[in-house]
Amino acid sequence: MGDKNIRGHLCALSANMMWGLMSPIGKSALVFFTPIMLTSFRMVGACIAFWLLSIFTKHEQIERKDRIRIFIASFFALIFNQGTFIFGLSLTSPINASIITTTLPIITMIVAAFYLKEPISSKKIIGIMVGASGALILILSSTAGSSGGGNILGDLLVLIAQFSFSVYLTVFKSLTQRYSPVALNKWMFFYASLVYLPFSMGDILNLQWSTIPFIAIAEVLYVVLCGSFLAYICIMTAQRLMRPTVVSMYNYVQPIVASIAAVVMGVGVFGWQKGVAIALVFIGVYIVTQSKARVEVGGKTQ
Repeated sequence: MGDKNIRGHLCALSANMMWGLMSPIGKSALVFFTPIMLTSFRMVGACIAFWLLSIFTKHEQIERKDRIRIFIASFFALIFNQGTFIFGLSLTSPINASIITTTLPIITMIVAAFYLKEPISSKKIIGIMVGASGALILILSSTAGSSGGGNILGDLLVLIAQFSFSVYLTVFKSLTQRYSPVALNKWMFFYASLVYLPFSMGDILNLQWSTIPFIAIAEVLYVVLCGSFLAYICIMTAQRLMRPTVVSMYNYVQPIVASIAAVVMGVGVFGWQKGVAIALVFIGVYIVTQSKARVEVGGKTQ
């Protein structure tokens, strides 16, 4: 495995580890903030961070034809993806949200097959199923004795978020080949901020900050700096270096991280199911990485 592939895998892993903590942390923050407020904090905060970072990086001129594509990409990567996810999370349980996020690699494989003409090979199907089984074993073993707390509308919104992100990973991959993650993200988060702020500004201005505990503010900072700023740098770097289906496979890491966090916090135990689940997830990722891309098979499926 070359250095670029290693860097791509590490970036995809890092992004999904940070996103793995988003469900419990984001759900906790929603006790004190409305979904649209939390989403606006996320978009505006990350926007400011990326623009500040761009001061210290090489200036990149965005071609006029790409400005519209970046604007549209911001809808799929941020507005429809992260926005609908947080709204869905506010209605459903973190467990339901975790289960639904396992659909991302399957959706991405189908979208890539239609848009990029990537072959749906046997290795991809087997790898995705092995990884999904690991994630589901982990999630379902964690639901023993749980009351659920799901909601059909919330579940549907989380599913829409997965479809939206799969479109972004596949259709807008070419943008990551031409521009750096900083250049893309500073504009994408800027556009997303413009969409959300008009709907949330009134609530934000009327917010009684003195009643908000420090832990809730710390949770928002995590959502902004880790779940948005750092995670999107990592995922765009991975998107530049690897195929969409491979990048999406790392989505299965999210429930693993959430489960390990529960063990560390003393609200969960590390049983044999978790060990088997983790092994299956990474075996699935390995199998998918061994499948061949369209350019390697000359248009024929493996």
